[in-house]
Amino acid sequence: MAFDRAVVVFAHPDDAEFGSAGTVASWTRGGAEVLYVCVTDGSAGSNEPGVVREELREIREAEQRAACDALGVTDCVFLGVPDGMVAPSLDLRRAITREVRRFRPDVLVTPDPTRFWDEERRYINHSDHRAVGEACMAVLNPDSSTRPMFPELLEAGLEPFEVKYLWIPTYDGSADTYVDISETIEAKIQALRCHKSQIGDWPVDEWIKERARKRGEAGGVEFAESFKTFKLREEER
Repeated sequence: MAFDRAVVVFAHPDDAEFGSAGTVASWTRGGAEVLYVCVTDGSAGSNEPGVVREELREIREAEQRAACDALGVTDCVFLGVPDGMVAPSLDLRRAITREVRRFRPDVLVTPDPTRFWDEERRYINHSDHRAVGEACMAVLNPDSSTRPMFPELLEAGLEPFEVKYLWIPTYDGSADTYVDISETIEAKIQALRCHKSQIGDWPVDEWIKERARKRGEAGGVEFAESFKTFKLREEER
């Protein structure tokens, strides 16, 4: 499915690249405008002794902007919540609602608020991911679409807006939509390699292609990304 405008909300720099960069690249190549909203400052993305949050914050923002350039993303808004400290607060809901009402996308791409671990039970999902997903559910209903919510946004000229579609990247068997990224997987890998502070010497090419190939088998293509999708309102006639 093609969209004209999309907003992708995620917790940390590099999250969107892992989850949906191939899909985003296919959208932008088709002429879509895509806005990224990065909730945290990425400042807890290292366990190395001597690395301080202030330095890492600047590095990771620069890396994310480089990844956006590689994918053709229109813009990236950084909300600056300290990495590891996200909660689905009214302040976060308001901040995301502001961007949704401003950009007025056809589709909102968000983390899964219900995902606590991976299918193999070897990874516990980061609490920031779940909190961002939960905040986005509130943005969809009631925040972005309801006039009484956040009257200060009305004063700023941001009228209520109903998003038509919700897409949630999924890594288990719950997907209902597979996007063919065979022509954009190299762009996905290039964008991931922009996150040098996180990738290092890791052979990300092999890992990404293996995962995309497994999803491609389910979707009937060579490489794919997978999503749970929701149609939230009918198309206008």
